[in-house]
Amino acid sequence: MAKIIISQNITLDGVVQDPTGEGDFDRGGWFNGISDADRTAWAAAEYEEALAASAMLLGRRSYDYFATRWADRPGDWADRLRELPKYVISTTLQDPQWPHTTVLPSGDALTATKELKETLNGEIVVYASLPLARTLIENDLADEVRLMVYPTVLGAGDRLFGETSSAKPMRLVDARTVGDSLAFLTYRLGA
Repeated sequence: MAKIIISQNITLDGVVQDPTGEGDFDRGGWFNGISDADRTAWAAAEYEEALAASAMLLGRRSYDYFATRWADRPGDWADRLRELPKYVISTTLQDPQWPHTTVLPSGDALTATKELKETLNGEIVVYASLPLARTLIENDLADEVRLMVYPTVLGAGDRLFGETSSAKPMRLVDARTVGDSLAFLTYRLGA
């Protein structure tokens, strides 16, 4: 049985919206506020995570974002993302161009995710995909949450954790500094 890992870049106040500043959020681009040394350390940590992954699970918009930026990019990290099996929850994606992509019906994302979790082994990493991440947490399908915490407070924006029907206890299982100013925190869901 696979583990579902939610992996997010996040500000100190929990914002995950528009990290690269390509959206219409007036406080977007916070990802770019770190030093080159921190960005290099971040890339090494993310590459390490990709090497440990067995698959990626994405929503449609996150799939489009990743496929556009990573499909033709050179390098080991891009090669790893290309070779990983990718599963996309979507009713509109018809002909995925990124290699090794399977479209799962979004009409029943929970059933599709449960089946994927039972069928695969290893780690299924969910990058970005805020609505999907929230759904997985709400329905107790996520096993871990990994947060790369950026040293900024935005004071507004979409946050990773929204309302839930009940408390969602988590236990810190790893914490480390990445570069000079990033924190990489890993929480296991459940008591």
